[in-house]
Amino acid sequence: MQGGPAPAAEVRDAAGSIAAIVERARALHPSLPVIVEVENFDELEQAIVVAADRILIDDFSLADMRRAVAISAGRVPLEVSGGLDLDRVRAIAETGVDCLSIGGLSKHVRAIDFSLRMLA
Repeated sequence: MQGGPAPAAEVRDAAGSIAAIVERARALHPSLPVIVEVENFDELEQAIVVAADRILIDDFSLADMRRAVAISAGRVPLEVSGGLDLDRVRAIAETGVDCLSIGGLSKHVRAIDFSLRMLA
């Protein structure tokens, strides 16, 4: 997602059928990609079956990330979100996931005050 997040229909905390929710999202917003956040392997399988445009695997362990990559087998891009920090980037990338979302890059930015005035 270079340049910031693009518009998308994002499914989070799906209560019920992921298929029904994705179908509804596509009906309401046919031009937008549908991104589904999953918290377990059952939800991952459901998101793959409905051909989500991207799947967010939230708070998975490294072993579970590797398993998710094997299950998806490249059918849907996987993005890791939740609890990421720069110390874990390499280990997470080595699991084979397609994308990483690190909220700390924007949430924990410190402002600085400087002037561009020139002295004559």
